[in-house]
Amino acid sequence: MTVPSTAAQTASSLAWARRRGSVARFWRAYRTHRAGLFGLGALAVIALVALAAPLLVGSDVQSVTNAPGAALESPSGAFPLGTDQFGRSLLGLLIWGARISLTVGLMAAALSVAIGTLVGILAGHFGGWFSTVTMRITDWFLVMPTLVLAIVLATVMSRSVWTVILAIGVTSWPTTARLVRAQTLAVESRPYIERATALGGGHGHIMSRHVLPNVMPLVLAQTTLGISNAILTEATLAFLGLGDPDVVSWGGMLQDAREAGAVSSGHWWYLAPPGIAIAAVALAFTLCGRAVESVLNPKLGVSTR
Repeated sequence: MTVPSTAAQTASSLAWARRRGSVARFWRAYRTHRAGLFGLGALAVIALVALAAPLLVGSDVQSVTNAPGAALESPSGAFPLGTDQFGRSLLGLLIWGARISLTVGLMAAALSVAIGTLVGILAGHFGGWFSTVTMRITDWFLVMPTLVLAIVLATVMSRSVWTVILAIGVTSWPTTARLVRAQTLAVESRPYIERATALGGGHGHIMSRHVLPNVMPLVLAQTTLGISNAILTEATLAFLGLGDPDVVSWGGMLQDAREAGAVSSGHWWYLAPPGIAIAAVALAFTLCGRAVESVLNPKLGVSTR
């Protein structure tokens, strides 16, 4: 009984050694992209600030009844970014809002990529009428404006963070589905897929053990690029008043600034910080996504460094 156990342990250790080697090679290639390193560093700082928000500013910063300042104060020593119409510190709101904006972006992108990956693999593997019907549905979602569909879903459902995540996730998967389907067709044309099928490998085995590992690099790159789009869409929905009114997000801060008349009254400090934060995070994720895509597809290396 010890021989099979030892053999299994050896195979497992070899598999983990290959994974560690793949991660090490990926990091060595990734760190040659200065823009990708800059984006990764910026995201690390923003994520740490968001996680430490309860310690840095506390949850009382969201309260409109215990606001420490006067309404719409300009930036000062006490309030580096000024205050909103309720007298709350905009710096504290900006830090706290990073938690919601990043959470929505990450979870919505993960949901979108998961749906797209599942649809793409199934359509590419089974083919025939199933692939035709699936791709026509995908094309319908693809030609429809994502923002319009998200607005419709966010309008008919209850206003909450989960509604925003669902609205973004179920409307932005078609691009991933088409990319994964194309990659699946390329993978399944290789000889080792025919050998696995001849040896008795079923549909589940082929898709999970052979197709999915080969499309995961594409999925990873698509995820990093999709996060920035999800954050921008969340900010747009919140700006349109379709976000969760009980939480603070960067898009919600822009909506509050618009309602307070910050544009017409010249209160630039109310508008600029959340807008810059949204642009900075979207740019950082885009830089990381381009670097990941360049590493996983060396043919793009020259144009994305």
